Amino acid sequence: MGRTVGLLVGVMFAVLVVYLLLWPVPIEPTSWTAKEPPPLAGDFAPNRVLQGMELFSTPNAHGPEDVAIDAEGVAYVGVHEGQILRYSPDGASVEVFAQTGGRPLGLDFDNDGNLIVADAFKGLLSIDPDGKTTVLCNEAGYHPLGYTNDVDVDSQNVAWFSDSSSKWNQHQTMNEVLENAPNGRLLKYDINTDECDVVLSEFHFANGVAVSPDETYVLVNETMRYRTKRVFVRGPRAGRVEVFVANLPGFPDGISTGADGIFWLAMYGPRNAVLDSASDRPWLRKIIHRIPSALQQKPARHPFVLGLDAEGKVVHNLQDVEGARFSVTSSAEQVGDWLHVGSLLEPSWGRIRVSTLP
Repeated sequence: MGRTVGLLVGVMFAVLVVYLLLWPVPIEPTSWTAKEPPPLAGDFAPNRVLQGMELFSTPNAHGPEDVAIDAEGVAYVGVHEGQILRYSPDGASVEVFAQTGGRPLGLDFDNDGNLIVADAFKGLLSIDPDGKTTVLCNEAGYHPLGYTNDVDVDSQNVAWFSDSSSKWNQHQTMNEVLENAPNGRLLKYDINTDECDVVLSEFHFANGVAVSPDETYVLVNETMRYRTKRVFVRGPRAGRVEVFVANLPGFPDGISTGADGIFWLAMYGPRNAVLDSASDRPWLRKIIHRIPSALQQKPARHPFVLGLDAEGKVVHNLQDVEGARFSVTSSAEQVGDWLHVGSLLEPSWGRIRVSTLP
């Protein structure tokens, strides 16, 4: 009997090994070499600053990826359920403002008071003050938008936005993460002329977008390379691309332009040692893909936001190493003295006073 059981266990183990090594997967991972992540010390020293956030719930919904504040101080967030929720200035009341039918991610207001939405499935949308939704752009460069992610509107009414992947959609995010191929794009939509154009391609998971204070360049987070690129779009350096900050200690998600030239960069969480070690081992990333999602490592509950100056130097380091009340930070937007923080997964968003930050 024991011998039979041992044989059965051996066969099951062999089947598992064959599955992990040979089962077909839809991804073709690229090979690169991730640098050793910087230690959580110095500029990145662990702290609990974000435990001081005031939190606002998203009733019967979750994942307020981004927060946009209108001229009256009213807050808008987009949630996983496809809704845009609208909060009173004090956050005491909340209502459904619109339903996109997709997954609203990045939000910003244009110069006419319309809410511009980067919807992962519907493309770039405009929602007027009455909640009427219009599709502005769902293809560019003869290719449909596959994973519209973040948007920032400048003073000339040009919406700069990211398409994270031309190959995978938001439901297939792990495919994009594990493949780590240059499938992302930076695009622009001119609201005045109704023109949608590709600015730059070949980003490794193009994510957060922020227009510089002088509007000569756009910052784009490249999530799966742990860096932010600076793309010059106006002036004598137009067309030039350079790395703004590299080898971040986490996965950069959203980025925004705050006061005094500070850029607020939200990181999904600290880097994953397994993914780092698999960077130059495409075969290992295929094995990871074959592991059922229920058994894969979950993101650490470690909200992480950095304030960077125009040279990419850290001027604010906001964390909660315990993840006591919040996690998976996806955006940080400053309006006045408030920094509003979104999350891809939490049933709430938060805010904290900038004047109280260390």
